[in-house]
Amino acid sequence: MEKTEFYRSLLAQVDAIIGSETDVIANMANVSAILFNSLENVNWAGFYRMVDGQLVLGPFQGQVACIRIDVGRGVCGTAVSTGQVQCIIDVHQFPGHIACDAASNSEIVIPVYHRGDVIAVLDIDSTEYGNFDEHDVNGLQAIVERLQQSFN
Repeated sequence: MEKTEFYRSLLAQVDAIIGSETDVIANMANVSAILFNSLENVNWAGFYRMVDGQLVLGPFQGQVACIRIDVGRGVCGTAVSTGQVQCIIDVHQFPGHIACDAASNSEIVIPVYHRGDVIAVLDIDSTEYGNFDEHDVNGLQAIVERLQQSFN
């Protein structure tokens, strides 16, 4: 299946699951499960939430993860400090990469906004180098935008 169509299908699943639910944690948990079980070569999919100026582990699927990440540190912290998507072909070449799982080789991180502030990041790790491309960026941003619409 073409990636664009694949992400349309995922977005429809997310929309059906979220529906009118406004609980951010519940919605993050279900989005994590959908992504983890649908994306290829993924060994971790989940969220880190901003709590008191630091990223704190939120709902996820996969191996045990780092609990706290400082803003500006690693791929997730960089996504927060820059406010930009991080699509990393080889995490081992990323300055300050935090190796929570040595099997991870590429990563994509999408900032999650509420009222203009980054309140979390969607973090997805892959065992394959270069597993993510612009189609993934666009598809995952659409899913994050749908999640953001559910916030009350």
